Amino acid sequence: MIDAAIVGLGRWGQNLVNSVQGKSEHLRFVRAVVRNPAPAREYAAQHGIALSDDFAATLADPAVQAVALATPHSLHAGQIIAAAAAGKPVYCEKPLTLKRADAQRAVDACNAAGVVLAVGHDKRFWPSMRELARIVAGGELGEILHIEGHNSNETSRTSFASWRASPDEAPGGGMTGTGIHMVDAFVGLIGPVKRVQAQLLTRRPPPDVLDTVSVLFEFANGISGVLSTIRATPQYWRAHVFGTRGSAEAIGATELVLRKSGAAAQRLSFEAVDALRAELEAFAGAVAGNAAYPVTPAQMVETVGAFEAIVQSMQSGQPAAVVR
Repeated sequence: MIDAAIVGLGRWGQNLVNSVQGKSEHLRFVRAVVRNPAPAREYAAQHGIALSDDFAATLADPAVQAVALATPHSLHAGQIIAAAAAGKPVYCEKPLTLKRADAQRAVDACNAAGVVLAVGHDKRFWPSMRELARIVAGGELGEILHIEGHNSNETSRTSFASWRASPDEAPGGGMTGTGIHMVDAFVGLIGPVKRVQAQLLTRRPPPDVLDTVSVLFEFANGISGVLSTIRATPQYWRAHVFGTRGSAEAIGATELVLRKSGAAAQRLSFEAVDALRAELEAFAGAVAGNAAYPVTPAQMVETVGAFEAIVQSMQSGQPAAVVR
């Protein structure tokens, strides 16, 4: 059992706690670090979590074996580097950072300290996406030519917060809160991105924002891609990979449609899983040395690099290369 501290106990921090506390045999939260402990006292007491407002003291506590970050994105790099210096493995909510250079600094710090770094891309743990990854890696689709994706989840209507309108914390419209999950999926399935061309169209400003994001991708291996995300529509996920012998389309967490040349389409259904618990337990497993975390450090950096290029393209109206 890994005894962890969670830094940030807002809506998403509580979601992480709820996914494992009293349920997991691999990880539990024993401390929470918050700026203002008073509003969190009742929740922390209900879940057996000690409260602190001192991040440095938490890192120095030998009883805390790992750290999970559910904090503002601009703080991630510094907090990861501090945790690594204290010898603590780190789970960090997405996006890992907002700049590729910061992501590389965070990865390098963890590598140098010999501690695990994990990032919270929970869609990786959906049964549909695991099956899609298996099919692509196994060569069933032939030579891969193209990938398409859409990720929307109605955040502007159901959980809009001030940070989502901040260019410092959430650049790129819906890309930071939602679309970056699909960027991670693209990088995991296809590989590093070479170039993007993106547009952000806004019909209504925050707090009840109406905007759409569209992105064209050129991957380093010559494969093409297209992504869209809309943060005012009901939750929808589609990741569709096209090859010379067929295509495979993950729809939501539990469905996949496989189409192969000369055969009828197959629609597969999977049992739902708690993806947040799965990713935290994968982190705990990596800390214990059982298996590597499925999002590699190189993929973490490549995803942030592609995200940074997308934001740059939106701002310039021109294609943007991923800087390495």
